[in-house]
Amino acid sequence: MSGKAVAEMSFEEAMAELEKVVGQLERGDVPLEQSIMLYERGAELKKHCDARLKAAEEKVEQIRAAEGRAVGATPVEGL
Repeated sequence: MSGKAVAEMSFEEAMAELEKVVGQLERGDVPLEQSIMLYERGAELKKHCDARLKAAEEKVEQIRAAEGRAVGATPVEGL
């Protein structure tokens, strides 16, 4: 796990760490207490990624609206 605060991470950094967390949890080779900490970190990373995606979708909608184009983002699958 990275020592960097989740709030300071880019979307890409958070997704990469989230993938690592999920991999560790899926392997099941970590003690229970560490699994709980990993799960909490993963939940925080997912929330951060969701917020970053939502902000990006809103920016795209603003750009499209400014251009007079249809607005409405299609949700990203998998998050």
